[in-house]
Amino acid sequence: MVIDMSKKEEFKAFAKAHPELIKSVHSKDSSWQELYEIYDIYGDDDRAWKNYLKKDNSTSSLNNFSDIVKKIDMDSVQKHINTAQKALGLVQELTGKSTPSVASKGPVTPRPINKFFED
Repeated sequence: MVIDMSKKEEFKAFAKAHPELIKSVHSKDSSWQELYEIYDIYGDDDRAWKNYLKKDNSTSSLNNFSDIVKKIDMDSVQKHINTAQKALGLVQELTGKSTPSVASKGPVTPRPINKFFED
């Protein structure tokens, strides 16, 4: 079988652009020969590669999350946090209650397992 060198180079570039193909060969799900034959017949047509080029949802989700984080205005977030803290302080002041602390309750002794309803 004689392979056209330009086609071979195109396939190499295609394989480098799609690391899923490398994983497929390493996991022995397919061979380079099989993948090259598909490329030779169909080129980079998405329908021919749908079984091999599965989208990695975790990576795309991570990319989407990082895009969202980049768009957050930290000054605005800080202003909202300060406003919420002021509102909580006002409510505590009006009700005369402060947030209970663990230290103010004193030491806690565990209840014996065999003791029920204070008997």
